[in-house]
Amino acid sequence: MTEWIAVITITLLTVISPGPDFAMVSRNSLLLSRRSGVLTALGIGLGVLVHVSYTLLGVGLLIQQSAWLFTTIKLLGALYLIYLGLKMLRTQKPGDFAHSALVPVSDLEALRTGFLTNALNPKTTVFIVSLFIQVVRPDTSLGMQVSYGLFIAVAHIAWFAIVAMCFSVGAVRERLLAVRHWIDRAFGGLLVFFGVLLGIASST
Repeated sequence: MTEWIAVITITLLTVISPGPDFAMVSRNSLLLSRRSGVLTALGIGLGVLVHVSYTLLGVGLLIQQSAWLFTTIKLLGALYLIYLGLKMLRTQKPGDFAHSALVPVSDLEALRTGFLTNALNPKTTVFIVSLFIQVVRPDTSLGMQVSYGLFIAVAHIAWFAIVAMCFSVGAVRERLLAVRHWIDRAFGGLLVFFGVLLGIASST
């Protein structure tokens, strides 16, 4: 029971902290659709399962102890965030943007965006590996550890689905879409900022 309390508490505090996942879900929900936001949230949950899977397989410990491997992951994550951010920063000016901003992306693309944003996020790597090393006892059964991993993934999906719902509420969305060009650029700048921070961290 003590382990469950620790896992739940740490997970909830971590999942609600702002970061690239939050930026992508809120952006897709606001500028695209509620469906896109929820699918992005689902993709994030699938990304979490990648981290959980390699941690349970013992690869997580290797990543933590191998400086070059962890640095590679951080650089890939940084480059992906910067790529997404630059795409948003290059959105068209308001006159033309009104005709193209709301073109929906495919379900697969929304899912993939959420998945890659989380799967390439080294913060999630550190969080899950540290959680399993520091909180989970060596004698905890594999079934229980899998349960912890599933809970972490579901918690991410649930939280970001709520975020998607909030940012796609009609009244809020209609007001904010009036300045959607600047919102897209703001989220793009935020993702570039996160990417640069990861890049700097990986080089030090």
